[in-house]
Amino acid sequence: MARYEIISETPVTFVELKDELSKIEKRDKELSFRGNKTKEYLNIATQLKLKDAKELKKKIEDLNVLRLKEKQIVKIINVLPKDTDSLKVVLSSDSVTSKEDLKKILDIVSEY
Repeated sequence: MARYEIISETPVTFVELKDELSKIEKRDKELSFRGNKTKEYLNIATQLKLKDAKELKKKIEDLNVLRLKEKQIVKIINVLPKDTDSLKVVLSSDSVTSKEDLKKILDIVSEY
């Protein structure tokens, strides 16, 4: 059995993944079974355009919230929480921020 080595990990938003799948589909003419299933799911779950997702990511990063990691920002963009409770659920795996920081994040997300 082949051994795989992970060289690096980079969290990507649903929108970025959808864009990459489209590029692969153009290159290869068709996707694999898993690729097609993933594309179907992303067509349903994706709420933003690529440009908007990148803009939102930049705005959240510019808040300079302590302990807010890239993977958490990606989760926020994928889910687009509407209220504080939803945002807390998205960030529940890590103790991240204060109430003020949560409010700042929600204010930015509500624009999208």
